[in-house]
Amino acid sequence: MTATNDDEACSSVPFVTRRAPLAGSPMYFAHARSLLVFAIVVCCARIPYLDAQQRPPAIDLKNALELARGNSRQLQSATLDISLAREDRFQAKAVLLPSLNYFNQAIYTQGNGTESGIFVANDGVHIYNSQAQVHQEIFSPEKLAEYRRTIAAQSLAAAKKDIVERGLVATVVESYYTAVAAKRKAANSQKALEEAQRFVEVTQRLEKGGEVARADVIKSQLVLQQRQREQQDAALAVEKSRIALAVLLFPSYRIDFDLVDDLNSPEALPSYDEIETSARAKSPELRAAEETVRQEEYAAKAARAGYLPTLSFDYFYGINSRQFAIHDNEGLNRLGSSAQATLNIPVWDWWSTRSKVRQADMKRQQARLELELSRSQLISNLHAVYFEAQTALVQLDSLKRSQEDAAESLRLTHLRYEAGEISVLEVVDAQSTLVEARNSYDSGLARYRLALANIHTLTGTI
Repeated sequence: MTATNDDEACSSVPFVTRRAPLAGSPMYFAHARSLLVFAIVVCCARIPYLDAQQRPPAIDLKNALELARGNSRQLQSATLDISLAREDRFQAKAVLLPSLNYFNQAIYTQGNGTESGIFVANDGVHIYNSQAQVHQEIFSPEKLAEYRRTIAAQSLAAAKKDIVERGLVATVVESYYTAVAAKRKAANSQKALEEAQRFVEVTQRLEKGGEVARADVIKSQLVLQQRQREQQDAALAVEKSRIALAVLLFPSYRIDFDLVDDLNSPEALPSYDEIETSARAKSPELRAAEETVRQEEYAAKAARAGYLPTLSFDYFYGINSRQFAIHDNEGLNRLGSSAQATLNIPVWDWWSTRSKVRQADMKRQQARLELELSRSQLISNLHAVYFEAQTALVQLDSLKRSQEDAAESLRLTHLRYEAGEISVLEVVDAQSTLVEARNSYDSGLARYRLALANIHTLTGTI
């Protein structure tokens, strides 16, 4: 017996027998309920998967800093500067070490009937040189000072990289908390909009009851329109702040990410002595100024080395003969070695060395002045950011109490207005006060976090 179309359709559906029940029968409704339950279970199982696929990734401050470090072109350029300085140091060191060269040369001298030719200094018309040469700078103060200068230059490049990195950190932290604060202000604007909508409903209800004038409804509607514009501006500020942060984090344009709001969990403010000690030890600006002084000191030594003699040693082994051969026609060995020591004593250079020394001394003096300026700026900046953080921390409790008091004041003002004790202007003023208190509290939280970030930037702890 062949199955009907209904049997074929039901055979592929769970909880359904191969023969469909009659419509309207109890079994029909039981099967229908089973199918409905099965569909609901499948949909509920799919919801977490879809949310995981569609939910944008959440980025905290640590992730943001890692992304910014990998995307920063300035930081990559500073890293390349370190590599370049490392190669300069390697090359300067190689000059001080023994070198080996294999020298090959063929000299032809115009003949004149003699064995040496026209040039008496030559040993013959044809001269062949095939020699291995070992060269060593035994005493060269200028090259030694240059090598030490390259060491300081490499340290300077590393310090400049730290400066770039900490500047990047400061920029990312500021952009991050600007975006977080903008998101909070947008939420506050939404709350203010909802409160304004409820107040419009209250005034309309009281107007229908003859308890307030039409002017109160118009005033509440004007406030509602103002709140709508503020909410639009807040949403725009959120998008602009996210775009500014996305430029720092990603190589290509994208805003499909969410930020972790950690403003409600601020860390404790360390003591000033701890901060100053850490800043003096880890400040990249101070270290860069110190390495600049050290670099200029070695540059001055290299310039003064122009007054000193240099001593070098060379060793040769190979052929220096009229024939390109190991043995001559008589079987005598033509391979041999020679050694020479060269002492070069500077005598007269038209005061060029003296000018280089003066120039190096001026640069060294300038570097020392910049070092003193860097130390003064470090202390002044440290005082400024510490007092900023201290003031922001002290104001947080006051701002929080102001927010709570403003919310309670608005609640009481609504009750008094509905009781007919006050005018609509006092309600509008209470609403504006609450909006300002909310935004001030969120701005205070962001201000404190930014001040902490600036302290960490100076101390190198972020």
